[in-house]
Amino acid sequence: MAAQYAIKGTTAKGITSSVEQAVAEGALGPGDALPPVRRLADDLGVSAGTVATAYKELRQRGIVVTRGRGGTVVAQAPAVGARRPPRVPHGVCDLAGGHPDPALMPVLLPPERVAPVLGSHRASPRRTRLEELSREWFARDGVPDSRVTFAHGALDCMARLLSTELKPGDAVAVEDPGFHHLLDLVPALGLRMLPVAVDDEGIRPDALTGALRAGARAVVCSPRGQNPMGGCFSEARRDALLDALGGFPDILVIEDDHNAEVAGAPSHSLASGGLERWAQVRTVSKHLSVDLRWAALACDATTLARHEGRMLLTSGWVSHLLQETVEGTMRDPAARTLIGRAEQAYTERREALIAELTRHGIAARGASGMNVWVPVRDESAVVNGLRSHGWWVAAGSRFRIATPTAVRVTTATLEVRDAARFAADFAAVLDDSEATYGG
Repeated sequence: MAAQYAIKGTTAKGITSSVEQAVAEGALGPGDALPPVRRLADDLGVSAGTVATAYKELRQRGIVVTRGRGGTVVAQAPAVGARRPPRVPHGVCDLAGGHPDPALMPVLLPPERVAPVLGSHRASPRRTRLEELSREWFARDGVPDSRVTFAHGALDCMARLLSTELKPGDAVAVEDPGFHHLLDLVPALGLRMLPVAVDDEGIRPDALTGALRAGARAVVCSPRGQNPMGGCFSEARRDALLDALGGFPDILVIEDDHNAEVAGAPSHSLASGGLERWAQVRTVSKHLSVDLRWAALACDATTLARHEGRMLLTSGWVSHLLQETVEGTMRDPAARTLIGRAEQAYTERREALIAELTRHGIAARGASGMNVWVPVRDESAVVNGLRSHGWWVAAGSRFRIATPTAVRVTTATLEVRDAARFAADFAAVLDDSEATYGG
């Protein structure tokens, strides 16, 4: 598609605007390659430096990424336009979205009456009772709770932490494979990603050490329910990671404990290890409601001050109506009972699928959380093959940087009784794709 669009401009600003417009209008799509710097400079009659400046601006704004010898290409989720996830095909079972089971989520309890507010809530942005609940939530798992604040969801919180801590061009160590929205967010902030390999116990200490030595200024990781592989820190892994971080006291470590209530694994948090710069983010979207865009943040004093300062200059506070709804639902005994059932059901469904895939000789990873990661040779062949059997799964390409090919299966809504049928269909699709490869 890139060859069909003629980039215009005689200045760096003009070239940048031309590319941005093309991406916003769909003339250039995710993965489309931009011309090499010298070729485009010759075509436009400008200096190579002018084109290089334009490409740098596009990278810093998250519209394009550079892939070494692969050149400069449009980002998978460019920070322009209104790109939305693909629609789930009609008539198939959706195991691709990473969403919880609605049947295992409580009915929300919003306030019945809302009194008018004089002025704003900037002077008291957090409801006292919800702040107390949040402190208890963190303290239960050994996370220091002396400094707690709120945000509009996990990604909103991490974006604010990274943008106040780092400057464009700085490097962030991220899980590989990792949460696809975070992998889109980091370059959109003008930051570089350093991939850190993960296994069943989360990020690997040797890989983390490599990223730290390569200049990472921040680390984002999941202590449990890692998306998409499902890794969870053991005590030994946590201690090994703390040892690796010991020589880098200025690094900001951000833990995304997004499904703390339903991960099916205990907490072994890096935040409990005496780090100088740290933050842990928790949300309620996986166990209370996907529509509750609220997150709790526990962190060190410097991180809190930077987060609060930026929040004050932007949205100011998280809606107190939202806070009241979160608080009321968190305190509801029926909701607490349902959350316990949800954690048990998600564990049973995840383990049932792994067991059935193993029976067919198919390796799968998923020590905690709502997803199972299955290495495959050809992602597209498996995704399309399973679609023909009535299943919709996610290609691993959105989650990977350097990790080999795979697919992600969300097990949150896959009943235990259906695991055997899905695994049999998966095995049949693999047989078909192997036959295709064999010619």
